[in-house]
Parts: sequence; C-alpha cells; structure tokens
Amino acid sequence: MGLELGRIGIWQHESVFTPELARELEELGYGTLWLGGSPDGDLSKAEELLDATTSIAVATGIVNIWKDDAATVAESYKRIVAKHPDRFLLGVGAGHPEHTSQFTKPYGALVEYLDALDAAGVPVEGRALAALGPKVIKLAGDRTAGAHPYLMTPEHTRQAREILGEGPLLLPEHKVVLETDPVKARAIARPTVQFYLGLVNYTNSLRNLGFTDEDLSGEGSDRLIDALAVHGDAETIARGITAHIEAGADHVGVQVLNQDPLPVYRALAAVLL
Repeated sequence: MGLELGRIGIWQHESVFTPELARELEELGYGTLWLGGSPDGDLSKAEELLDATTSIAVATGIVNIWKDDAATVAESYKRIVAKHPDRFLLGVGAGHPEHTSQFTKPYGALVEYLDALDAAGVPVEGRALAALGPKVIKLAGDRTAGAHPYLMTPEHTRQAREILGEGPLLLPEHKVVLETDPVKARAIARPTVQFYLGLVNYTNSLRNLGFTDEDLSGEGSDRLIDALAVHGDAETIARGITAHIEAGADHVGVQVLNQDPLPVYRALAAVLL
C-alpha cells in the first residue's frame, strides 16, 4: 500500500502528544502526527504513538543530524517499520546554526548523513528532509521522499514545488490561532514566531519571500505574524491551510498555537477533513 500521510496532519512539539490524544486525532481523521522538537534518535515517542493507534502515520519534524548519528537512527527506523509498516516517515534536518556548535557546511553534512542512511538500509521513500533554500529543497527531492519546510508561506510552497517538480512530496508546516480578534491572535502567535527571527536560515528565507528588515526586526510586524500564523475562525484558517495545497503541497502539518489545542483540532477537523 505504501505510506499514506493524508492531506492534513498535526504538527506539535513531541511533548504535546499522548497516546490518548493520538487516538482522538486518528478518530477525527487527521493523517499524520508530526513530532517536533528534535525527537531523540531512539524514536521511542514515535513508537509509543504508533503502538497506541491503528492507522494514523507518525513523522519526525525533525531528527537533528548533529544530535543523533545516522546508524542509531537507522536501527530505530528499522525497528519501528518492522512493527508498523507504511506508517512512519523519518524527517531529518540540520537544525539551526545558532544552536549547534558543530554546525559547519550543513549541506555536505546532510549529504553524508543521507549516504549513511542509505548504507544502513533506510529507504529513500521512508525519509524526508527539512528544507528551506533551493539547494536543500532539490536535495530533498533527489535523495528523499520529499521536503518538509517549516515557518514558510504558500508562496514558498509554490516556489518549492517548482524546484521539486512532479513526484517528490512537499510537506510544509503552518501555524494557526483559532481567534477572530487580530490583537489577541497576534499576542498568542508572536512569542513562537519571534523565536525564529533570531535564526539566520529562517530570516534569509523570509527575506527572499519579500519580507523586509522592518518586518523581521523586534517581535515581528503584524504583516509577518499574520502570514506565518493564520488566525480567524475555523473556515478562515482552513482557507489559509488549503492555500498551501493549491500552491503545490501534498500535505500540510498544522501547528496549533492556542493554549488548549484540542478544541481547535476538533473545529478544524470539521472544515478541513
């Protein structure tokens, strides 16, 4: 049958997910649980959630190549897919240079890591690559099932699809706030978005999308916050998410920023799934 991610998944820090929540998200009809926050290379959280469910896929968003060696991750991958075939996607990436002392020549390090995964028997179709810039997006299309951009807009999705061409998967993440008051919504979204405004790989990509130094300075302009964390009622949010699909995405991982995300998962399921 092959791995089926569905059109819409839920992207959250891995600590948010419990077996009980995973079962409810599966029942609501979401296709994939994306485990953020650099999950450990033993992939124990992914295994726990797969054990607790029957059909929903689980993906890492992402295993950091500087944190866990490819051999360890490959053994974990093989253990999981032996128990749960066609339900796990190994997302890997180079993380942020500001947070990794070993961060040198990330493109070359990604190539070496993918080579090691090849040697260890992790199939191309079982892995994806975090990718923002054109060079790494192309690498994702050439050496993995596809690209997993984070904190980007539908315009970035359109550009990424042009680079990938037909075939490779395009799996962006997008943040949402279920709140119709723009002031309240931005107050919820800003702390999360602001964290990334100190990371050069994100700010460079956002500048390439037309955001200015003024947009990216301080806690971020309203224009930037609204673009990166769509807010409104469930129907408005659904339009923001499906804009990625219309731009060429195969699947979108929705990250809910509301303090209590469960009512949001339920409301979005009614209009997105």
